[in-house]
Amino acid sequence: MTERLCLVHYHEIGLKGKNRSTFENQLVTNLHRALRAFPIANIQRISGYVVAEPEDHMATPEMAQAIARVPGVARVSLAYKCGLDEGEYSEAAIRALREAGDFSTFKVHARRSSTTYPVHSIDMNHIVGSALCEAFPDKLVRMHDPDVTVVVHVVQGSTFVYAASMPGVGGLPVGTAGKVVTLLSSGFDSPVATWMVGRRGATCVPVHFSGRPMTSDTSEYLCRDIVDALAPSGVVGRMYVVPFGEFQRQISLVVPQSLRIIMYRRVMYQVSERIARLEGAKAIVTGESLGQVASQTLDNIAAVNQAVTIPVLRPLVGSDKQEIIRRSQELGTYEISSQTAPDCCTLFMPRRPETHARMREVLDAWELFDHEAMVNALVESIEYEDFSQCPSYRAPKGPLRAHHSSLAPRDDAPAR
Repeated sequence: MTERLCLVHYHEIGLKGKNRSTFENQLVTNLHRALRAFPIANIQRISGYVVAEPEDHMATPEMAQAIARVPGVARVSLAYKCGLDEGEYSEAAIRALREAGDFSTFKVHARRSSTTYPVHSIDMNHIVGSALCEAFPDKLVRMHDPDVTVVVHVVQGSTFVYAASMPGVGGLPVGTAGKVVTLLSSGFDSPVATWMVGRRGATCVPVHFSGRPMTSDTSEYLCRDIVDALAPSGVVGRMYVVPFGEFQRQISLVVPQSLRIIMYRRVMYQVSERIARLEGAKAIVTGESLGQVASQTLDNIAAVNQAVTIPVLRPLVGSDKQEIIRRSQELGTYEISSQTAPDCCTLFMPRRPETHARMREVLDAWELFDHEAMVNALVESIEYEDFSQCPSYRAPKGPLRAHHSSLAPRDDAPAR
C-alpha cells in the first residue's frame, strides 16, 4: 500500500553525536504541538529523518507548511511511502514527478540506508529512470542541475519517494538550549530577536514593559498578538507584563535628562534579571542593533550591561532595519508592529539623549534615586499570561510573587 506522508529533514541535529536522540525527541514533541490541528496518526524517528503520518494516509501541503515553520526543520517533503517492490516505488516516482509542477529536465537519485536490500542504488536509478522516461517522453534527463530531482530512498524496510521539498526555518528544536528572558515591545525588532534565539533552541519568556498607568494598555494587547503570531514556531511559554510608567516619571524627575534612557534600561534589565532567576533562565535577549538609535551605541550598551550579572544576547546587533523588517514580514509580525501604540519607549524621552555615556556619570545618576526599592516594587507588580504553544516551557516551582495578567481573556484563548 502506498501512502503519502511528511518526511522531515534536519541538518544540525545530525551533527550532535551521542546527544542526537535528545534533539530528535524534542523535535518530535514540538511537531506534535505544531500539528495539533491535523489528524495525525503518528510522528516517529527513522534513520536520518522524522516522519509525520496522517490518519488518512494522505499528507497535505498545509501539513508541510506547518512543519516547515518549526525550528529544527531544514526542509520537509511530501513523500510517498511504499514497499520494496520495484513496480510499486516506480509508480510512486511517476506520481511524485507529476506533482512537481512545470519542469523540462529531471534526474533520479536512489539510495539505500541498509545494504540488506539486494538491489544496488545504481540499479534502482536505472529502474526508476526507465519508468519515468516512459511516462514523460517529452522530458529530458539531466544529471547536473536538473529542474527536478526524484529521490528514492530505502529506509528500514520501506521506500520513500519524493520530488519536491519545502524549505524549513532550520536551527535547533525549541527546548534544547535552555531558557532565556527576552525584552519584548510591540515594535519590529524585539519579536524578530525573540524568534531568532528560539530558532537556536531556546525557550523564550518575553517581558513587556508597559507605559501603564501613564499610557493605555494597547501595547500589551499588541505584544500578545505578536506572541500568537509566533505560535507556529512554538518559542514562547509565558509573557510577563511590567507596568513601568509611574516609575519612569519618578526617574525623569531626578536624573539628568540626557541619561534618562540609560536609567530606564538599567532598571528594566535588573527587573528582567530577577525574572530570569525566578524562571531559571540563563540570559537576557534584546532587539538592539548597533548604532540604530541613541541608546544602542557601544558606550551606552556597556553602561546598561553593567547593571546585570547574566549575559545579554543581541541577535540583531549586526542587522539593519530593512533586514529586520523583511524578517518580521516572514514571521507574520510586521502588520502588528506597524500599529502605533504608546508604551514605555515613548514616555518621558529626552530631547537630546546621551550617545556616549561615561560610566562615572551613569553611576552618579544611578544613585540619585532608590533603584533597589524601585526594582523590588516593579517585581511585586508583575503580571503574566501563559501560552500553550511551547511544550518545553515549565513554569517556576513554588509560590510566585507575580499576579495573573489583567489582560481580558480572548474568545479563542486556549485552555490553560
